[in-house]
Amino acid sequence: MLPLRDENPTSRVAVVTIALIVINIAIYFLVQLPQSSTEQVRFTYKWAAVPCEIHTGHPVVAVPEQEPIAPDACAVPATGITAPQEVAPHKNVWLAILYSMFLHGSVLHVLGNMLFLWIFGNNVEDQLGSVRYLVFYLVGGYVAAFVHIATNLNSTVPIVGASGAIAAVMGAYFVWFPKARVLTVIFPLIFFVFRLPAVVVLGLWFLTQFLTQTSSGIATAAHIGGFIFGALVAFSLKGAGFPRQHVAQPLYPGPPAY
Repeated sequence: MLPLRDENPTSRVAVVTIALIVINIAIYFLVQLPQSSTEQVRFTYKWAAVPCEIHTGHPVVAVPEQEPIAPDACAVPATGITAPQEVAPHKNVWLAILYSMFLHGSVLHVLGNMLFLWIFGNNVEDQLGSVRYLVFYLVGGYVAAFVHIATNLNSTVPIVGASGAIAAVMGAYFVWFPKARVLTVIFPLIFFVFRLPAVVVLGLWFLTQFLTQTSSGIATAAHIGGFIFGALVAFSLKGAGFPRQHVAQPLYPGPPAY
C-alpha cells in the first residue's frame, strides 16, 4: 500500500519537516546522482555508516576495484599499517550515522521516504514544536541505526536512507493520531484510493516489516526499531498532554455580537 496524504490539519507550518525534505532531495540530486557508479560507491563508503565500522570503532573499510566487498574489509589493521585501498582513514564512524540519514540509494528511495516524511512528519512536528521534533527525529535515526547494526555486526553494507528516523515519526503518529484518515492506494488495485484510519495503514506497514527479507536490501530492523522508539516516546508524553487538541480558528470571525 502507498499513502498519498492524510486528513489531519496542522496549526502551523512544518518548517523542520520541509527543511529535511529539501536537504534530502538536494543532497541526492545535486551530490549523489551526478556521480558515476564507481564514484557513488566510494562516496557512500566515505560518508555512510557501515555496521562493522561501528562494531570495531575503526574506519577501516577498504573498497576494492570490483565488488563484492572483501570479507575482511573491516578487520582492524595492525598498528601503523593503513589498508592500501582505505577510503577515509580519518572517518568519524559515529557522525557517519548522521550523514547516512541524508543519503539514499535511488530516486524511488529518496522520493518515497520524503513522501512518508511529509504525510506523517508535519503533524508530529506540530505537536512537539520544531526544536524538540528535530531532536526526536535525529535520535530516532540513531536508535534505528543501532538496532540494525546490532543485528548485522559484521556487515560491510553501508546504511543509507532516512527511513529509520521516519519510522520513529510514524510510530509517534500511530500513537497520537490513530483515527486520522489517510488516503491510501492499495496494490495491486492501483486505481482505487481508500480513506483508512492511520492505525490500519501504519499498523499494516509495521507488520510487513517482519515479513520482508533482509536479503531484499531493506533495513527492516531499523524500521522496526525506529517505529517502536517513536511509539514509546509518544506513549511517554501522553501523560504530559500530548497530543494537544487544536481548535480551528475562522479566518474572519465576523462582526461582534451586540
